[in-house]
Amino acid sequence: MRPTAVRSEGMPGPKTYGVWWGDTSNLKQKGIVTYTVSPFRQRGSKNIFQGWMFNGYKRLASQVPYWIVPFAIAYGTYTWAKRYDVWQNSKAGHLALHGSH
Repeated sequence: MRPTAVRSEGMPGPKTYGVWWGDTSNLKQKGIVTYTVSPFRQRGSKNIFQGWMFNGYKRLASQVPYWIVPFAIAYGTYTWAKRYDVWQNSKAGHLALHGSH
């Protein structure tokens, strides 16, 4: 009868390339290429205002027809409703709708 093999909690052996839960003592994985840029060469805010002035304005201007029409309709409806409500609650509105105040 053969003795049972020692179980190592499913951990990969030394000849595999996968690391086990953050263990970096194994060999470096093959086929993975990583590129970095020096912090002295990174310019995250370069031309941010110039890019906004030209590209941002162009992008917003192209979207104006899509939001100005619904906004104008909503604002017109709101002003009409407010005016109508004020008229209904006035003396002239009561006389016109109900005949007496």
